[in-house]
Amino acid sequence: MIRVAEETAEDWWDVEALYDLCFAPGRTALSSYRLRDGVPPVAALCLTARDEAGILAAAIRYWPIRIGAAGALLLGPVAVHPTRQGEGLGALLIRDSLARAEALGVDRVMLVGDAPYYARFGFTKLDAVEMPPPTNPDRVLGIALSPGAWDGVAGLVTRATPD
Repeated sequence: MIRVAEETAEDWWDVEALYDLCFAPGRTALSSYRLRDGVPPVAALCLTARDEAGILAAAIRYWPIRIGAAGALLLGPVAVHPTRQGEGLGALLIRDSLARAEALGVDRVMLVGDAPYYARFGFTKLDAVEMPPPTNPDRVLGIALSPGAWDGVAGLVTRATPD
């Protein structure tokens, strides 16, 4: 039995340890992390998946960003503990969080990731959106949570200014 819940302040260290385990030690040097610096995540969409013993199995976070004049959310990171991979936990968190985002009125979500994996959730390549270097443009993907949400959205992805 897996319990999905919003990430709490008490989860922070567990989630960070999971991200350290699942990603290269230099993960915070990636361009996507520069977009997160000094910007709080979207708390309602940052989720954890814990097993019946309370052990963290997976986590996902979202961050506000700007693309030109348009607002969007940046999905990531999403991570599943190596001992729990292949159980569908990443897909569970992605689907759950996208449904929550849509219910909150979010129009568009983007990420940097593997197109064949994320295509099953509805993500497609964003040709008109440019992530700061070094980012492979083939990995810049987005999903519209409302019809036409990506129409006319183009340009460089930048940090959202905290409110």
